[in-house]
Amino acid sequence: MSEYIHNGAKLGWLINPQKRQVEIYRPNSEVEILDNPTHLSGDDILPGFTLNLRRIWT
Repeated sequence: MSEYIHNGAKLGWLINPQKRQVEIYRPNSEVEILDNPTHLSGDDILPGFTLNLRRIWT
């Protein structure tokens, strides 16, 4: 994911369904780790976009 950010990606999600964990990557920021989130927001990169994780976790 760091390589994607280095090459210009503004937002990256690494979703681990086994651990029910998401790592969020953004330029110039530390990796944010969420445990068992119900949804992900596209922030200002994808305004209005929300990914429902309840279906992934089940």
